[in-house]
Amino acid sequence: MSASKRAAGRRAADVVETGQDVGLGTGSTVFFALERLGERIRDEGLVIRGVPTSVDTETKAREFGIPLATLDEVERFDVTIDGADEIDGDYAMIKGGGGALLREKVVAAATEHMVVVVGPEKVVGTLGTTFDLPVEVVPFARAAVERGIRALGGAPKLRGAEGASYLTDNGNQILDVHFESGISDAAQLELALDAIPGVVESGLFINLARTLVIGHDDGSADLRNKGA
Repeated sequence: MSASKRAAGRRAADVVETGQDVGLGTGSTVFFALERLGERIRDEGLVIRGVPTSVDTETKAREFGIPLATLDEVERFDVTIDGADEIDGDYAMIKGGGGALLREKVVAAATEHMVVVVGPEKVVGTLGTTFDLPVEVVPFARAAVERGIRALGGAPKLRGAEGASYLTDNGNQILDVHFESGISDAAQLELALDAIPGVVESGLFINLARTLVIGHDDGSADLRNKGA
């Protein structure tokens, strides 16, 4: 598994060009992209600014010597490299397994070219069949949001142990939502979830990814562009 993640992350980092503002996603595959970017900065003189989508990514990026900026300084990103928990044939994704879905979506929405790094097991025919959908919610509204999600056919489960729920970097909770038959219309579901008061963001990423890098256990990686 680590070989496929390493292959995907490092291949994606080679897409980045000097002078670019780069969104830095979150997750175990993105770690290898950060590692490779650090090498390129050191060995090739690559000049970039990175904006991390989580505290964890910020810490790792600093360790690898990647210059960092904030959303106050960067209006648009040339490239964002991020992972996915699932991605389908239309490059629609479920993200948020690592809990950074809100920040990841803010950065992705401001990106010209989003590169998604995954192993082959993350590529699915229908979203929601191998991974539950994360939904970030305001703690005060959680019970009301749960009722709204059930009305949409989902079965929400609070992430974390009872009495000590998981909190995002933004201080919110996450509901992991199971759909028995998967998600038939991801775009419509995203709109329906966004309409529930108390929902901060869902882990559905629609029409954002442009390039998919699939790593394999033999150390190779396939790069595919949407529509090609």
